[in-house]
Amino acid sequence: MDSDLFDDPRLTAMGLIYEAHEGLVAKLEPTWKSNGLSGLDLNALLRLSRSPQRRLRMTDLATQTSLSTSGVTRLVDRLSAAGLVERVLDPADRRSAHAVLTDAGARRLEQVLPDYLDAVQRWFTGLLTPEQLDGLTTALRIIRDATNPAATARTD
Repeated sequence: MDSDLFDDPRLTAMGLIYEAHEGLVAKLEPTWKSNGLSGLDLNALLRLSRSPQRRLRMTDLATQTSLSTSGVTRLVDRLSAAGLVERVLDPADRRSAHAVLTDAGARRLEQVLPDYLDAVQRWFTGLLTPEQLDGLTTALRIIRDATNPAATARTD
């Protein structure tokens, strides 16, 4: 048996990514749960809030949240029922629809974000020097662009 294979630094890097992700989710989860949101809800609302005109095509939102078409439809239906998002048909292509952040959705984010950002600062960005954070952000963009290029925001 080749025990050197088990000590491969690539395995260490992947293990650290999984462990850091799980740890961060556990630390950040109370900030969105206390406001009646799931992590997926918060992710969708944040992506919409940071998109041009606070809207994304449903297919783009699905890609950015790693959901199937039916999964994003259920998510948007739930957020729509809560008044946080509305679905708007694309006048140029009636087969396509956009998810649009409502004013109520923006207000909900304004309620959640102070605690969420405090937790992000405490458990993530505040643990790194500005140079480390910049390097990590650059590295994550390289990895994201190679493995999931469709996840970048589109402006049309």
